[in-house]
Amino acid sequence: MISRIDLRGSAGDPRELLPRAETDVSAALDQVRPICEDVRERGTEALLELTERFDGVRLSGIRVPRAELDSALAALDPAVRAALEESIERARRVHADQRRADTTTRVVPGGTVTERWVPVDRVGLYVPGGRAAYPSSVVMNVVPAQEAGVASLAVTSPPQAEFGGLPHPTILAACALLGVDEVYAVGGAQAVAMFAYGAGRCERADMVTGPGNIWVASAKRLLKGVIGIDAEAGPTEIAVLADETADPAYVAADLVSQAEHDVLAASVLVTPSTELAGKVEAELSARVAATRHRDRVADALGGRQSGIVLVDDLDHGLAVVDAYAAEHLEILTADASARAAAVRNAGAVFVGPYSPVSLGDYCAGSNHVLPTGGSAVHTAGLSVQTFLRGVHVVEYDRDALAAVAPHVAALAEAEDLPAHGEAVAARFGGGQEGAQ
Repeated sequence: MISRIDLRGSAGDPRELLPRAETDVSAALDQVRPICEDVRERGTEALLELTERFDGVRLSGIRVPRAELDSALAALDPAVRAALEESIERARRVHADQRRADTTTRVVPGGTVTERWVPVDRVGLYVPGGRAAYPSSVVMNVVPAQEAGVASLAVTSPPQAEFGGLPHPTILAACALLGVDEVYAVGGAQAVAMFAYGAGRCERADMVTGPGNIWVASAKRLLKGVIGIDAEAGPTEIAVLADETADPAYVAADLVSQAEHDVLAASVLVTPSTELAGKVEAELSARVAATRHRDRVADALGGRQSGIVLVDDLDHGLAVVDAYAAEHLEILTADASARAAAVRNAGAVFVGPYSPVSLGDYCAGSNHVLPTGGSAVHTAGLSVQTFLRGVHVVEYDRDALAAVAPHVAALAEAEDLPAHGEAVAARFGGGQEGAQ
């Protein structure tokens, strides 16, 4: 069901040996480009036609009426509403602490540099549809944008034929709970293009965030620069670093929980214990047979992107998971807190037996929109900071500028940009050569 990869005694680069889902975003660009151009040229008309082609739904308009949001919230299961409200409250608590304060540095007497943190003016937030509804992704996108102070935000999610061409009602209810009333029934690459170029009642946005399929990721890559993006999300992944003290039932349950997302989902156990590996394999057999989405889970666990990786010891294991840079990393070892403190590359780290990834997906307070495909080595998950821009404000008086003017002139000459130095000299009676 799940393969083993033996890295014991290996001195090679773990990145070349570890399992990873194969997704070729570049190959999808040629198919995505005409879709985005169509939206750019024809706006709403193109969106309606593309929605009919890809989602099998013919809509009369792309914006979800406010009455539908209110109706979805009114009909929401009370238990789900309570869970969403708890998720929102915890996420707000964590993300509120991410706010940044403006900082002024007195470089010299009379000379200051202030870093101001300014929110993006308008953002488009993508919430996936498809195999499942993801109201939790509404929370994870909207809360940090709101806490950052974004003035204008819109949510889009693919239309569902079974709900009359609207996004899933639980997604609409989550939007209503969060006070978001600008919601669109648009999915895929065309949704990214809608935010990049604007269409009908949807004004163009400055940034688009949120996970999606390969078409969404390709559109983000194609339109990056036209619109800001958070990241190109790939298939979800979990890595578990565990030793002989880990409960194999917990490990297996967590591997299955990620595998149920998609046949390309990656579930990876890294351990020095062959005994634990064997017990986890036995647990997986029983759990996969009993789980609701057993076929999907079996495909994901049996795919080349999943595996049990045997390492020499926990130090070796830590090096391996750092190289893998998982979206989600669980540490299930006797010294879990200390091991977690040494991790450098992961989207989020879950420490100990009572911090499973599924807690982070919903109610830990952390954000579940995280870097995938090894990009955690250079990219962070979604946060308040995603929606903020640092702007330097420079203010020098005459004496402070005069004191540094010779250095500006020297560096300008060194770079053969004399007009840079002359721009300073002009403030003290100097100017261009020959005009002094």
